[in-house]
Amino acid sequence: MPKKARRQQNVKNTRLIFSKYKYALMIFGGVAIIVGLAAYFGMRSLIPVNGNAPTLAPPINTFLKANYSPQTGWMFTSPSTNSRTNATFDSPTIFLKYGELVSVHLINEDAATRSLHNLNIDAFNVHTRNLGYFESQSITFIANKIGTFIYYCSIHPQMRGLIMVNQ
Repeated sequence: MPKKARRQQNVKNTRLIFSKYKYALMIFGGVAIIVGLAAYFGMRSLIPVNGNAPTLAPPINTFLKANYSPQTGWMFTSPSTNSRTNATFDSPTIFLKYGELVSVHLINEDAATRSLHNLNIDAFNVHTRNLGYFESQSITFIANKIGTFIYYCSIHPQMRGLIMVNQ
């Protein structure tokens, strides 16, 4: 068989093989792209807001509610009775240890006024979006500074509390 005929036969065989496995290759490529994107965004979700690397440790969970009552006005309350928050439950003080991974979960339960609320902790670069009634958001950060810090709602300045980070 001449050289030119063999080349044409090889091209024909290559086309036949490609057309035979074309859909399998497309499916495999699509699955590879989906898995790659899931891995990328999954790893990104493990990075605390004030960190630069994924953290696999379980966080300390703190739950805060944004509420309004005619007697006290707008305030943060804590539904938990753990040792991480003080016993008053209104504008609770959150106690942390240096280096702990913390996840703050905020829910807007302001049924009376249906006002927007948010949570900001400037020292740790924590800022939630404005949350409508019954919306929630969780933010994870590392307590990488020692001292007493204020958390607050930028919409209602009277809504504030303390975070105390000790050694």
